[in-house]
Amino acid sequence: MAGAGVLLWDLRRLCRVLLFLSQFYILSGGESTDIPPYMMKCPSNGFCSRLPADCIECKTNFSCVYGKPVTFDCTVKPSVTCVDQDFKSRKSFVLNMTCRFCWQLPETDYECSSSTSCMAVSCPRQRYTANCTVRDHVHCLGNRTFPKMLYCNWTGGYKWSTALALSITLGGFGADRFYLGQWREGLGKLFSFGGLGIWTLLDVLLIGVGYVGPADGSLYI
Repeated sequence: MAGAGVLLWDLRRLCRVLLFLSQFYILSGGESTDIPPYMMKCPSNGFCSRLPADCIECKTNFSCVYGKPVTFDCTVKPSVTCVDQDFKSRKSFVLNMTCRFCWQLPETDYECSSSTSCMAVSCPRQRYTANCTVRDHVHCLGNRTFPKMLYCNWTGGYKWSTALALSITLGGFGADRFYLGQWREGLGKLFSFGGLGIWTLLDVLLIGVGYVGPADGSLYI
């Protein structure tokens, strides 16, 4: 009985030692449990031809003819699995796409940052430099993130119908200008009784055609 007890104690001690060694092996980097960042975008066992660009690596040829169909040999990145049209697992496949750089894509194929620091209502209309990123499932040549000059196209929540209604009904008191954030003009209309009616009529026309807009330079909604 004593010998069995000693043997059981030795087995417990051995298990503790093995558990400690396995944990030390993992913590020291011997077995990495990190998931690559691109795996969040890569569907498991999906069609290879429909994988996002971040999940594959292709041998591109920049000498192709713009706008013409072209094929490239591609391989999936480590830990990524995909299948062909016959539902057979593949590591390499042929990708069919149109020969064009990412900055030549139509506007529906990429997303751009917006800016609220430029004047959307100005003459000439202002532009700003936006950072654009191609959508995941769209394939193209070159950098997938690129700068592009875009027209200012943001709104501060001002409604054209509200501004016009205020101009028609309470324009003589400067309510339209106050609503648009133009306090100086609003006070001028208030204390001049709408410029004796002349300023009021002009503002109805200018707001009606969209020439007078919000003071922050945004567009009407």
